[in-house]
Amino acid sequence: MYMEKTSIFGAFLIKNKIFNDNRGFFSEVWNQNNFNKKLNEKIKFVQENWSHSKKNVLRGLHYQIKKPQGKLVKVTNGVVYDVIIDLRKFSPTFKKWYGVELSSNNKKLLWVPAGCAHGFYVLSTTADFVYKTTQYWYPEYERCIIWNDKDLSIDWNIEGKPILSQNDLNGIQFKNAEYFK
Repeated sequence: MYMEKTSIFGAFLIKNKIFNDNRGFFSEVWNQNNFNKKLNEKIKFVQENWSHSKKNVLRGLHYQIKKPQGKLVKVTNGVVYDVIIDLRKFSPTFKKWYGVELSSNNKKLLWVPAGCAHGFYVLSTTADFVYKTTQYWYPEYERCIIWNDKDLSIDWNIEGKPILSQNDLNGIQFKNAEYFK
């Protein structure tokens, strides 16, 4: 497991060893001992989620203000542009965002630390997005920042108009968001 620092404090792009042969490939995607040793933290996942989306779907930017979730995200089919925003006031990268292409071809994973908002935009015909979380989902604590906030100026590489849920259409501006102290 190789963990590359991103421009967000505590967030890492993860590249695992891939063993290819005439049958296909094998990769150890996640190993708790190795993961915790590399992060120098004790991370425990309690839930795994899977979403299937079509091209131009944008999900996010979501976070939980209480019981925040750390997320280990990957794409098992297709291509997405994945974005995280640091909402931790104590962090040296507070108010910054980071974006990366995740795909079933590049097999990269992204560690999103608790206290960051997260979202993704589907670039391929369809995409399957799987992620482990360190906290259960509590809808009463869920918050959403609008994807096209002018103060953040996220370059999503959008083709046309994104497909959004009603919740995501009602996202608030970053300047009005609740942050982590």
